[in-house]
Amino acid sequence: MMLRSDSMKSAIAFLMLLCFGVWPASLHAEVPAISVTASSTVRYEPDTAEFTTSVSATEKDASKAAARVAELWKSLQQSLRSAGIPAPDASSIAYSVNPQWEYNRTTGSRSLKGYTAQHTVRVTVRDLRKLGGAIDAVAGAGASTIQGLRYSSSRYDQFRTEALAEAVRNARHDAEVMAKAAGGRIGTVLDLAYTAQRPVIPVMRTMMAASPQAEESTELQPGEQEVTVSVSSRWQFLSVKGK
Repeated sequence: MMLRSDSMKSAIAFLMLLCFGVWPASLHAEVPAISVTASSTVRYEPDTAEFTTSVSATEKDASKAAARVAELWKSLQQSLRSAGIPAPDASSIAYSVNPQWEYNRTTGSRSLKGYTAQHTVRVTVRDLRKLGGAIDAVAGAGASTIQGLRYSSSRYDQFRTEALAEAVRNARHDAEVMAKAAGGRIGTVLDLAYTAQRPVIPVMRTMMAASPQAEESTELQPGEQEVTVSVSSRWQFLSVKGK
C-alpha cells in the first residue's frame, strides 16, 4: 500500500512537471539561506522648479471678463518671456468662466453679480537662478495667485540608480559578514527586490501675488533633496564543507 502511494506521488509530480514546468515545492530540498535588508541614500541639489499661477477678472458680462483675462494672460506671457521662461515652459492647465451669485439670507433668493474668468498656467523653471525673477514677473503682470512651488532634479533617475547599486552592495556585504560569522560563505543570490522612496518635495502654500510695486526681488532657497532605496535579498548559505 505504501509503495502504491509513493508511485502515485511520483506520477503526480511528473504530470506537474510535464504540464506546468514546475516541481512540487514539497519535493524540493530546503536551501539554507541568509536574508538581508539594506538601504542607501543619495543626497542632491534640485535643478528644476515648478509652480502654478492664475490671472482672473470679474465683470458684469461674461465676455468682458473673458476679454480682461485675455489681456492679463498676454501680459503674463510677455513678462515670462522677459524673465527667460520659454513658451513651452508656461503652458495652460485650466480655464474657466463662472457666474458669481449674491445670496439673500432673509428671502433665500439669489441675484447674479457678474462673471469671473480665470486662466491658470503651469510654469517650469529649468534654471533656478531665474526662479525669483519668474515669480516677480508674474506678480508684476497682475497674477491673482501663485501656488504649488515644487523642486525636482532632471538627474533623479541617475541618483536613484546610484542609491540602488550601493544598497545592493550593502546587502551583499552584510550577507557575507553573517555567513562568515556562521562558519560559511554566501553562494548565489536567490531573491532580490527593492523599493525607492521619492524625495519629500517642499510645497509653497497658496498665496496672493505680491504687489507690482514691491522693491525687493524674490529670493528662494530650494535646499537639499534625497532619494532612499531599500533592498531585500536572500542569499544561498554554503557551509565550510561547500568550499
